[in-house]
Amino acid sequence: MAKLLIVDDEQNIRRTLKEILEFEQYEVDEASDGVECLARLKQQKYDVIILDIKMPKMDGMEALERIQILTPDTPVVMISGHANIDTAVEAVKKGAFDFISKPPDLNRLLITIRNAMDKSNLITETKVLQRKVARARVQEIIGESGSIQQVRDTIERVASTDARVLILGPNGTGKELVARWLHEQSTRAGQQIVEVNCAAIPSELIESELFGHEKGAFTSAIKQRIGKFEQANGGTLFLDEIGDMSLSAQAKVLRALQENTITRVGGDKEIRVDVRVVAATNKDLRREIAAGRFREDLYHRLAVIIINVPALNDRKEDIPMLAKHFIAQICNEYGAGPKEVTEEALAQLQKVNWTGNIRELRNVIERLIILSGNVIGEEDVRRYVMPDAAAAPNQLRRLFDQFDDKEALYQFIEEEFASYKAIQA
Repeated sequence: MAKLLIVDDEQNIRRTLKEILEFEQYEVDEASDGVECLARLKQQKYDVIILDIKMPKMDGMEALERIQILTPDTPVVMISGHANIDTAVEAVKKGAFDFISKPPDLNRLLITIRNAMDKSNLITETKVLQRKVARARVQEIIGESGSIQQVRDTIERVASTDARVLILGPNGTGKELVARWLHEQSTRAGQQIVEVNCAAIPSELIESELFGHEKGAFTSAIKQRIGKFEQANGGTLFLDEIGDMSLSAQAKVLRALQENTITRVGGDKEIRVDVRVVAATNKDLRREIAAGRFREDLYHRLAVIIINVPALNDRKEDIPMLAKHFIAQICNEYGAGPKEVTEEALAQLQKVNWTGNIRELRNVIERLIILSGNVIGEEDVRRYVMPDAAAAPNQLRRLFDQFDDKEALYQFIEEEFASYKAIQA
């Protein structure tokens, strides 16, 4: 049975509407003002809210804005005995499903409620499908090493909470993947995850990107713009490379985290937001704090939970599993049959110094798939992944050929080594 909430300061209106709607097989609750309405919404979910525009304590417009934050997908039907076109337009702009004058035409009210519920059901079904698609797109965290298992365990423990998470690790280790899994396993998975690469946005634009701006706030602000905090309302905001954020933007982010409110650039209105913030960086934030480039109070706000993503060189036992995963994935992307890889080739991959981490490994696997035959062997790895090592025997052979005897060669090597030591000194 669908559940409705009637919010009106007139008891007679509430009682009359409740009797009619219960006769139509709806379950109905009442609230006498906006404050009581919000209190009820924190306790349970409603399919439709019928909201009066003129009430004491908190008027309908303010209540509507708060409802949009608490439960943005719940349709709100506004009613008023002092209706005019401007009021109706303002209500719809702020998110109301419809606007009906008092006393309401009962047929229109019932039709509006049914249409609102149809729209609500469609939104819910769409989000379920989007969530399934999103889960399918999020890559699995590959590996069985102790360090990567610890990352998985931490995600499982904290995902269902609203605790802020700081993800640390070198470039290319998969910090973004960890953030996506935190979101997908959380209670916010039905909402979107909004990503911001703080290093890719110029410092003079980062505040507008995060908090939005009002029309005319600066020269190129020809219209109002909604920032990432508002876009992520109800969901997760992922601040990647937060160590590169300017100090002025850090101060505003700190205020947003403390008060759950933001102010658009060029505006003075405080906007409430419900956002879980997940941040990531490859920098040592403690060192950045000591250098005066990062706020210590913001660090403590973000680092409620810290997840350290290990470098690939620290989890080389996972390389065979990762390599086979990437081979299957890339071959599928190319529309080619799967390629095999020998154990000797995998052993050679484990000897590589992976300064670019998982990202570099995937690129190398793609190179091997393109340049190798049906089976990726040890020689392919030596030739296409470690060309310097493969070329070394030939270089030594050419060096030997330059000298008539070993004594001359040894003397040349000693002279070169002495010269090298002198330069180093």
